[in-house]
Amino acid sequence: MKILINALSAKLGGGQTYIKNLLDNLPNRDGLTIYIYCPDNLLLPESENLKKLSTFWPTNNPISRFIWERFALPLILKKYKIDILFCPGGVVSTKPPVGCKVVTMFRNMMPFDDELISTMGWGRDKLRLVLLKRAMLNSMSKADLTIFISNFARTHIEKYIKIKNAVTIPHGISKDFLLQKLPLARPIEAPQKKYILYVSRFEIYKHHREVVAAYASLPLELRSQYPLVLVGETNMPEACFIRELIARENLQNDILLMGGVDYKNVPAWNQNAHVILFASSCENCPNILLESLASGRPVLSSNVMPMPEFGGDGILYFSPHSPDSLRVKLEEILTNKTLLENLSKSSYERSSVYRWSGTAKKTWDNVFDLAEMN
Repeated sequence: MKILINALSAKLGGGQTYIKNLLDNLPNRDGLTIYIYCPDNLLLPESENLKKLSTFWPTNNPISRFIWERFALPLILKKYKIDILFCPGGVVSTKPPVGCKVVTMFRNMMPFDDELISTMGWGRDKLRLVLLKRAMLNSMSKADLTIFISNFARTHIEKYIKIKNAVTIPHGISKDFLLQKLPLARPIEAPQKKYILYVSRFEIYKHHREVVAAYASLPLELRSQYPLVLVGETNMPEACFIRELIARENLQNDILLMGGVDYKNVPAWNQNAHVILFASSCENCPNILLESLASGRPVLSSNVMPMPEFGGDGILYFSPHSPDSLRVKLEEILTNKTLLENLSKSSYERSSVYRWSGTAKKTWDNVFDLAEMN
């Protein structure tokens, strides 16, 4: 069996995490060869079944990558007699040769968030999302197998198109995030006090404005006890707005803008937090939320789907559109030790549902089954 993975769009973050964990859990199978195209910075495991391919054609630019996928990749599939073309990026620009089946994934919810898109003025970003939505729907309608990472997303897409063959396989949690008997050492940059943590990119749909407003409305006594730590790259327009908002509300001593931190250090920030927040309103499979569950700390999450699908009854929910909703929940958990301890336990128990080993096994089983179908 020969499978080719086109992971050229997996340049950073969740895309690379997915590919790495999928290949780290590659099963032993006689006659299996996995070919992969991917960015040079993606570290692949050593395996005699895995072969990295490269191309002299430039593929960093989406347009040039589209040209290569459209005209060169079909010839490569034919040359290597590939049985399965796997495109985890969600867009398939390649017409496969006869006998080669196509697997794709739906990972990016942003092109389908009408509320978010309606807030954007016409420009390059909005046009990109509109075109991406059309390309993703076209890819999923033609694929022989579409992998969804939440039932919420699957139901949403099935309102638009008819899917030939679909399966829902959520992402897993890296073992680095799992709470051990001894928690990881406190980051040296962390406040000396117990802190509230929110790890996220600074985007409108991540609702940092509402988080800051909710925190600002807490009683002074609670703010003095529990500083708010915001972890995420600050070289973005929304981060500049949040910085100005913090200064305007005179919260510089209460809110710490950490900026981006090395991904390998995030587990330590999580495990040493007093409470963890997740306020996003546009997700498909919220990896940050899953990683937070595994920290053994209480989690307060957005109540917008699919967050409740993943958090279940193990966490507390608030409306990310309402600062008052978050303020009430924060005040409740910060003043109720029993609730805090119960949520710490239940969030970790909930995390046991999500492991990369299980995600990989289900994925490979479905891909192999498709390849063996007549």
